[in-house]
Amino acid sequence: MNLVESIKDFIASSKRVFTVSKKPNFKEFSTMFKVILLGVALIGLIGYIIYLVFLLMTNLGIIR
Repeated sequence: MNLVESIKDFIASSKRVFTVSKKPNFKEFSTMFKVILLGVALIGLIGYIIYLVFLLMTNLGIIR
């Protein structure tokens, strides 16, 4: 498969995706936003807890 055929195949595949997809309504958008926000907050909280554990271990002399 050469480059031109690959590009044509990609364009055809992209057209199919755009014809099947639709714009989300407000309820779908707000649900996705809440889930994404919850995930980001959860990852941030986990990172902050790890930071506090290492800070505590450094202050107690367990880790140099």
